[in-house]
This record gives sequence, C-alpha cells and structure tokens, in this order.
Amino acid sequence: MIQIDALPAFTDNYIWLLQDSANQHCAVVDPGDAAPVLAWLERHPGWRLTDILVTHHHHDHVGGVEQLKQTTGARVCGPAQERIPGRDLALDDHASVRVLGLDLQIIAVPGHTLGHIAYYCDSTATPLLFCGDTLFAAGCGRLFEGTPEQMHHSLQRLAALPAQTLVYCTHEYTLSNLRFAKAVEPENPHIAQRFADVTELRAHDRITLPSTLALERLTNPFLRTTETSVKEKLDERSTLINPTPSAVFAGLRAWKDKF
Repeated sequence: MIQIDALPAFTDNYIWLLQDSANQHCAVVDPGDAAPVLAWLERHPGWRLTDILVTHHHHDHVGGVEQLKQTTGARVCGPAQERIPGRDLALDDHASVRVLGLDLQIIAVPGHTLGHIAYYCDSTATPLLFCGDTLFAAGCGRLFEGTPEQMHHSLQRLAALPAQTLVYCTHEYTLSNLRFAKAVEPENPHIAQRFADVTELRAHDRITLPSTLALERLTNPFLRTTETSVKEKLDERSTLINPTPSAVFAGLRAWKDKF
C-alpha cells in the first residue's frame, strides 16, 4: 500500500511524496526544491528515493531535480517534449511507467506548457492523478504556452477519468479559485459549501488537497463550460455570444487572469 503526503515548498507549492513502507522506497512528484525532500529522508533513515516524476519544465517543479538525483541516484521521469534537467526517461502521451509497484499512465495535457503531462494510476483502490499545474482544485493553470483550445481539451481528458479519482495538483490555490467560482456561479450550493469548508481548513493552516474529480465537476468552473449558468454568466459579463465550450473556457480563463 502506498501512502501519499505533501511536502510544502516555497509559499504555496506541494511536492507529493509517495511512500512504499514495505520496502522503504519513496518517490516524489515535481520537486521544485530539494531541501524538503532531503530533510524528510534525513528524518527517515533507511529510506531510499527511487524516482522523481516531473509534469512540466517550470522552475518551481524542477528546481530540486538535479540535486536530488545527484544525492540519491533516483531515476528522473518527465515529459518527452520539454527540457527536463537530469531526465532519464522521456514520457509521451499513452506511455506508462512503473514506480513503487504502481503502473502510471501518461496523459499529455498541453496548455499551461506545451509538453505538460499528467500521471494517472488506476491500479490502486482509488485512482490517483498527479496533474501538476493543469487542473487545480476549483481552477486550472494559466496559459503560458498553449491555446485555450488545447487547455480545454486537456481538462476534458482529465474530467473524463473516474469520478472517485483523487486529484493531486501542486499548489494551494483552492480558496482563491473558489472565490472566482462563486463569482461565476453565485447560486451553486456545492461551491458555497466547498468555500465554507476550505475557508475553515485554511484558517487552521490545513491542506485542501487532494480533491476528487467528482467534486471538481460540481465546483470547478473550468470543467463546467457546458453548464447553462456558466455560459449565461459569461455572455452577460462580456456581452459576447460564446458558441462553444472551448470559447466559454477561453472567456473564463481571460476573466480569471484579471480577477
């Protein structure tokens, strides 16, 4: 059985730590800083870091990779279409990689960056998704390299995974994302309840992740582009007609960028 914990980094990043207690092996996802990982290993003598999984090339996701590889000898897995420091295994869409006994499937999710990938595992009791900066709790990443159409398609691929899938994204943006979601759908009771729950968690400095895809479908405006309430709010705000879900997504993303 794999245990997953968050190692906080910088101001709002999470490095996901996967632990196989039976073998005292572990893996990390998107270590933008080596220090939290090395500190954990120092507190857990006998444990070995075997794998480093990277979703995309941004520094706050890869900044610690080379030091961790040099210190531990861990294998570095990352997107084939981006320059990843120390990468040993280049991963494309539909590839798979075995880590700590888990079979992780690769899903290409361009938008935030052009080569961004997600790691999905359905061989556990509850499916797992490590999605970097593509899908956030109640939000999605900014479009630094891709188009709205690419990002919308990427999010639709993730949204089509099983509802119980646990969503491990890499930033604590949930509360601010829910403020935007409330502006988009002020009458959505699921958003109101989630906002109250998350406000309470953050008041006690508690993590709001992982999420589930079921919860995202109910509360994340970027997964709700076909909902009449979302489309009408955007049409009303922009005085434009947004005929397609990807056009609705583009409008939402532009609104969120200035929110």
